[in-house]
Amino acid sequence: MTEPADPSRPDEIFHLIYRSRSLIPADRRKEELGLLFGVARSDNKRKQVTGALLCVDECFVQVLEGDERVVRSLYDHIATDPRHDSLKVLEEGPIAERVFSRWAMAKVADEGEPDIPLIAHRDGISPAAGRRTTGEQERVLDVMRRAARGESHAV
Repeated sequence: MTEPADPSRPDEIFHLIYRSRSLIPADRRKEELGLLFGVARSDNKRKQVTGALLCVDECFVQVLEGDERVVRSLYDHIATDPRHDSLKVLEEGPIAERVFSRWAMAKVADEGEPDIPLIAHRDGISPAAGRRTTGEQERVLDVMRRAARGESHAV
């Protein structure tokens, strides 16, 4: 894990990546995830939190970026959500800049499928135009995909 954010730098970006096990029954997963995405996207936009979410079978892996207090509060709320358990923080700490700065939330695909970045606009959230990911986005997405497969990673 990385160092905690410096409280003397209120503009510093904090990120947290966690993994959890989904408790949503397979036959209700699509509907539940649709509801979860709808609420999370608008909430995250309002709170100026960006990030990405990977859902593979019974596994969630999510990265959250923003003000440290806001991100930690959001994680504490997520930890009480009955739709999942077995939460484990994979990475946390300050980062130089947002990795997913234009993504209010994104559905990260498993290997071989396209990611769906979602951009926050004043009028709402919409799928991003096809644009390449950055090297740092690929690094974080790789951490997420490996965590979903149960592989560990070096922080």
